[in-house]
Amino acid sequence: MSAEATNPGAASRRRARPRLDLRRLGRAALLGPAARGRVPDAIGHVAEAHRAHHPDADLAILHRAYLLAESSHRGQFRKSGEPYITHPLAVTLILAELGAETTTLTASLLHDTVEDTDVTLDQVREEFGAEVCYLVDGVTKLEKVDYGAAAEPETFRKMLVATGNDVRVMSIKLADRLHNMRTLGVMRPEKQARIARVTRDVLIPLAERLGVQALKTELEDLVFAILHPEEHERTRALIAENTDAVDALAAVAGKVRAVLRDAGIQAEVLVRPRHFVSVHRVRLKRGDLSGTDFGRLLVLVGEDADCYAVLGELHTCFTPLISEFKDFIAAPKFNLYQSLHTAVAGTDGAVAEVLIRTHQMHRVAEAGVVALGNPYTADTAEGAGSPGAAESSAGAEGERADPTRPGWLSRLLDWQESAPDTDTFWTSLQADLAEDREITVFRADGGTLGLPAGASCVDAAYAQHGEAAHACVGARVNGRLAALATRLGDGDTVEPLLAQDAAAGPSPDWLQHARTPAARIAITGWLAEHPEAAKAQAAAPRAAACGSAASGGGRRAGANAVAEAPGLPGATVRLAGCCTPVPPDAVTGFPVRGGAVTVHRGECPGVSRMRAMGRQPVEVRWGRAAECRVTLVAEAFGRPRLLADLTEAIATAGAAVVSATVEPPSEQRVRHTYTLQLQDAAGLPSLMRAMRDVAGVYDVSRARHPAAP
Repeated sequence: MSAEATNPGAASRRRARPRLDLRRLGRAALLGPAARGRVPDAIGHVAEAHRAHHPDADLAILHRAYLLAESSHRGQFRKSGEPYITHPLAVTLILAELGAETTTLTASLLHDTVEDTDVTLDQVREEFGAEVCYLVDGVTKLEKVDYGAAAEPETFRKMLVATGNDVRVMSIKLADRLHNMRTLGVMRPEKQARIARVTRDVLIPLAERLGVQALKTELEDLVFAILHPEEHERTRALIAENTDAVDALAAVAGKVRAVLRDAGIQAEVLVRPRHFVSVHRVRLKRGDLSGTDFGRLLVLVGEDADCYAVLGELHTCFTPLISEFKDFIAAPKFNLYQSLHTAVAGTDGAVAEVLIRTHQMHRVAEAGVVALGNPYTADTAEGAGSPGAAESSAGAEGERADPTRPGWLSRLLDWQESAPDTDTFWTSLQADLAEDREITVFRADGGTLGLPAGASCVDAAYAQHGEAAHACVGARVNGRLAALATRLGDGDTVEPLLAQDAAAGPSPDWLQHARTPAARIAITGWLAEHPEAAKAQAAAPRAAACGSAASGGGRRAGANAVAEAPGLPGATVRLAGCCTPVPPDAVTGFPVRGGAVTVHRGECPGVSRMRAMGRQPVEVRWGRAAECRVTLVAEAFGRPRLLADLTEAIATAGAAVVSATVEPPSEQRVRHTYTLQLQDAAGLPSLMRAMRDVAGVYDVSRARHPAAP
């Protein structure tokens, strides 16, 4: 597979990021350094790209770095047959085009010297300073001879720790991986797949979190081509069949320019074709695509206020789709991204998505932390990239004052220290990076906590109190008492409540509600250190809820569940049909006639009704549930074959339809309600995702029926 074949989106971006001619570069490198005082021909294009962003940059240090890299790598060749020096040159060009400052480019040229040649870190420090030395050390891999199979995970741990002190370490690593992915075709297919999976699970999420969209999108396309060749080919053919899509968008862009010109707003209106993975995602979401679905309009203006002026004109002169409006200027994403998002329809009905941002916002949107230049220029006599620099810029809560040390990175650096082994670190890292949305919750003392979406009071307790959270007995959420399993929403105020008993410890049940690695590692560690206490808690009297509920009110629990509760030994457990709880829902049980226990989801209206009737709750927990029954509601835009496509998605996910109802359409929207039998409750999230991916479906949620008296 050629580099061009692994990067099908390259053609549309070549104007913005020209490719290296590796053969020409290789010849230039083999000719050796240029005459004294001249920039070598091999790095002329790097110097040109660098000066475009930094006109006053001193190129002398780049010249010296190239001479050392070229001489130390001389005689080494890549698997493609090109001189090895072409790789650090290509990586450096990627960073130069993104606007990286001189120190980053210097370290990039040298990033493989310590790993692959006789050059030492002491030599780098002596010739280029502590800052460059720190960056080179940060991206240098650990030896397999020393670490064996743990070398790759431990190398990533080392890089992340170094990134905590200087984010430019990860910038170099991302550019390094991008060039390696571009030229991955010379590797064996199985090695291509292994590298692509690590890129998908670790590098792409890191690029997203650091805001380096230009690298992230190309990495996504390269991974897509390797891991999903059939879907990639289908998407390539779809794009090829719609070559006139740019014309459709260009027509809308012309109308937008006219509107803004008449309003006296100076703006640049560009057509931005979607990259391959983006087209693939839109196709899965919307089904058939129109011409304007293959790209978006980008409007660039000078000031923040101009963004809102543009928005006002577009919403006045076109028909806006209000549901598509998002304001990431007033509320930036956690990765520094700022833009206004909207979608408008013209008189011909064509809908175009529009991104509105300033030129500076656009630089940050494309290059993320790389666009910040050197964020550590500061105030201490220590080198900006030295370990001491991080401490000097830490705030009162231990968070970095600058935006390159966001909350997610601080949390990651905290929990990785507690990971007991390499496997735990590696699996926890991938799980942590898989969370693509953050929420902010307020502490009762006035501080804030950044947590992944879906985090519970358990996660908040460990984020705020560390291992002291072992003694947590509950929490207040927005001033009201709440169970530790309660999931938190963006903007909630949470106050974990700690017991005075220092010997108190977590229950194994807490692992069902913990989403963050910090909480899971701490809980698992305590349970391993206190096996007798953990066993006693697990055997404490409570009703064990398992099995599944039929739509008529539940079924008897089978061999998978044993109900244990004081005066209720061996009670039959039924799951309430009004809310169809499944693991790991927070649940509450109530004794009912016949000596049975009915189990409801914690937020079910039936819980309030049972309490109002004087029924006393019984503590319940999940046993080893296998099959379960759940009711899901799919909200969608009406279209032919919707029912067939939804039932096909359900069947493909391994669930069986017990019953289904379709409500009459209202304003072109329909609601489908399905009662489904799952072989394993753990498959519920993936089932709901599969249903949401059906074209026209815009939401899938758990049913909430009124509880029967």
